[in-house]
Amino acid sequence: MKMKMRMRMKVKMKTKMLWRACSSHGSLSVSCMLSLPPSLSHYTFHSNSKSQNFDSLDEALSCFNGMLRMHPPPSIVDFTKLLTSISKMKHHSTVVSLSHKLDSFGILPDVYTLNILTNSFCHLNRVDFAFSVLARILKLGFQPGSVTFTTLIRGLCLEGKVGDALHLFDKMIEEGFQPNVVTYATLMNGLCKVGNTSAAIRLLRSMEEGNYQPNVVAYNTIIDNLCKDRQLNEALNLFSEMITKGISPNIFTYTSIIHTLCNLCEWKHAKTLLNEMVDRNVMPNVITFTTMVDAFCKVGKITEAHDVVNTMIQRGIEPDAFTYSALMDGYCLQSKTDEAVKVFDMMIHKGCVPDVYSYSILINGYCKTQRIDKAMYLFEEMCRQKLIPDVVTYNTLIQGLCHVKRPQDAIVLFHGMVSRGQMPDIVTYRILFNYLCKNRHLDEAMNLLKAIEGSNMDPDVQIYNIVIDGMCRAGELEAARDLFFNLSSKGLHPNVRTYTTMINGLFRQGLVVEASKLFREMRKSGCSLDDCAYNLIARGFLQNNDTLQAIQLLEEMLAKGYSADVSTTTLLVEMLSDDKLDQSVKQNLSKFLL
Repeated sequence: MKMKMRMRMKVKMKTKMLWRACSSHGSLSVSCMLSLPPSLSHYTFHSNSKSQNFDSLDEALSCFNGMLRMHPPPSIVDFTKLLTSISKMKHHSTVVSLSHKLDSFGILPDVYTLNILTNSFCHLNRVDFAFSVLARILKLGFQPGSVTFTTLIRGLCLEGKVGDALHLFDKMIEEGFQPNVVTYATLMNGLCKVGNTSAAIRLLRSMEEGNYQPNVVAYNTIIDNLCKDRQLNEALNLFSEMITKGISPNIFTYTSIIHTLCNLCEWKHAKTLLNEMVDRNVMPNVITFTTMVDAFCKVGKITEAHDVVNTMIQRGIEPDAFTYSALMDGYCLQSKTDEAVKVFDMMIHKGCVPDVYSYSILINGYCKTQRIDKAMYLFEEMCRQKLIPDVVTYNTLIQGLCHVKRPQDAIVLFHGMVSRGQMPDIVTYRILFNYLCKNRHLDEAMNLLKAIEGSNMDPDVQIYNIVIDGMCRAGELEAARDLFFNLSSKGLHPNVRTYTTMINGLFRQGLVVEASKLFREMRKSGCSLDDCAYNLIARGFLQNNDTLQAIQLLEEMLAKGYSADVSTTTLLVEMLSDDKLDQSVKQNLSKFLL
């Protein structure tokens, strides 16, 4: 009896401490809620219960309303099953409103219902409300378990609050609540997504020290992130470690490593791993093979890519739209558009329906080879197939039309894009500004700029760079100056390209003193020069007979590991051929040609 009393007091103490901890995260009066991710749903219900299956949300809502009309109403267990089904349909806001309705009918939730609610808030990126549900769990006298805390940790990670997630994890252990393998894996995933792989590895080690056996998901999370960061050796070390510990790699493990090996052109190792994978009875799937096809195509190894496709067909795995698209892209990268068309036709013949991505690759191939009419025909065919072109498709065509000097058609397509409900992105505008400014259509460019500034989209500094460059090239220096010095009022800061463009414009007009002053301001702003900036500004000084500053800048450029580009080299050769140039200057300039 005394033992039971002590246990109850311990639970109460924990509950009070957690109540204080979570009350700062959200108001208890909030009655909103969310839904559970598939990864956690299997242990949020009573041991024998399962979610109900519904064909549609309407069917689930009809069932819910029918249950409410029953006298007496069903138990909370049955309502929890229904809420789980709705959450699996990803109708999280519906789960929120239905949970609120249960409260209004006086049907009290249990800890499983509240776990669904907690997770639902996390899906809606309202982790503050999720903490309010935790407070409610404690207030009702329920014990939060690893599912509750894992859900909250996942919610914090989804919002990028990994530091808070780590703090909650530590607090959870400090208060005597034990994390499980899923809790660790969730936190590792959050750490990896913010690039803190080393902390994820430390967590893996602490997991082992805490007598928890990491599973394949935990290892995969870290291995995949190491692969994305191209830390192949570290990924392979973990891969070997998991095998040594008796944890069998799955298809995800192998695919992550094979993908990285292909990206690093380690073809032999990739094929060896593929064979090892089969030997371990882990059968490669269409994603594994497509990964290899895509990697081969990106480096121009089309023959090898075809070999992989033949291998997958021999193994009874049919290529999908992504596989064929990867092959098409490989041919288009080599300007072999006709070969890409053959793949496209074969894809249709095999019964694989092309998607927007497939069409866009072929359209891009036609645009790059300036066969714009064929690209437009394919675009129209795509629309006839009831496929909705995305912003990438439109951008590709608009750029292609501008490239073949058909700006009016590009503008018509631009307006058609908007009328069809596909909003232009910043890339669309950059393409249009680039064409207008390079072809000295400054009035149209300024009208477009005013239209964007008056819309919900804010032009970025790259768009202003294009416009300033166009103004300088057209001799509109005053307008360029005004735009340059007004950038700060638009909440933008000049970058290396902005400064270089403006300085070059001043040099073109022979305004060396003003150009030098702006160059000094650029230095003071902390804007670092790149290869292009060094060459362009050095040429400006040379062309305006300020050889002293040019030589100093070229010396600095060499010290930074850059070298003179073709234009700078050509200018230096011309100057060294000038008999009127002082011999000492020639001697100083000649060293930049070595």
